[in-house]
Amino acid sequence: MDFFSQMWLTFIGVIKSFQVADALDVVLVTFILYKAIQFVRKTRAGQFVKALLVVLALWAVSYYLQLHMMMTALNTFLQFGVIALIVLFQPELRNMLEQVGRSRVSKFLTSNLLNKENSEHEQQVRRCITAVVDSATQMSRTKTGALMVFERRTKLGEIIGTGTIINAEPSVQMIGNIFFNKAPLHDGAMVIRDGMLHAAGCILPLTHKADVDASLGTRHRAALGMSENSDAVVVVVSEETGQISIAIGGILVRDFTRETLSDELENMLIEPHSEEKRTIRKPFRKEGKRK
Repeated sequence: MDFFSQMWLTFIGVIKSFQVADALDVVLVTFILYKAIQFVRKTRAGQFVKALLVVLALWAVSYYLQLHMMMTALNTFLQFGVIALIVLFQPELRNMLEQVGRSRVSKFLTSNLLNKENSEHEQQVRRCITAVVDSATQMSRTKTGALMVFERRTKLGEIIGTGTIINAEPSVQMIGNIFFNKAPLHDGAMVIRDGMLHAAGCILPLTHKADVDASLGTRHRAALGMSENSDAVVVVVSEETGQISIAIGGILVRDFTRETLSDELENMLIEPHSEEKRTIRKPFRKEGKRK
């Protein structure tokens, strides 16, 4: 009974001394641990953690048996373990940090510093959306393949570096010339920044998902890969069927008409918090092979 009484008094003492800062500390540590577990489960880091546990077990055995040479080797390995982790999982870590940068907390903290949604900028984006929608509709009729990337918060400097800077005003004629099947830049993607046709002929990363429809060609897989690695909105026109699709957040949405494409792009690129409003209609419906 004395033991339980002492435990109760200790618990009451901790509760009385518990402050707001302590609660914040607990919440932050819990959040970080939760995200770390998510990271391990969703990436290749799970295998690395298993290997690390084996190394720690060997280190414990070596310490208990006083195997000095083994301990020295393991200590050296563990000292460089953090650097090895960063090098091996650089793409996953980068993606995780970009997701943090796109989170609601980040938007709230930077809203006063990065207020770009002024009237002039919005009008430029609307003009660009109109040009893209008109071009996509026209290319859909002629079955001309196209890949158009709208840059948002995640800057696509590395992707732009693989193509050619054009920095042109958006127009149906310019977009049509870029994706004309005899034009030198038609095979790559066009990147749109701040309502301008910023670059063309850009190379996008392909998706690494194992459950992607086998009928999807390189152009659609590139659109998915770009949407997985950034918050970009990617418009795709199928070269075989003329079907218009949008890739965002690792999801491919198909069967857009001129009206629905215009509404969806305005919703995602102009309306506040539009990235949370996107409609998911018929992802991954089968269609024939395409480029």
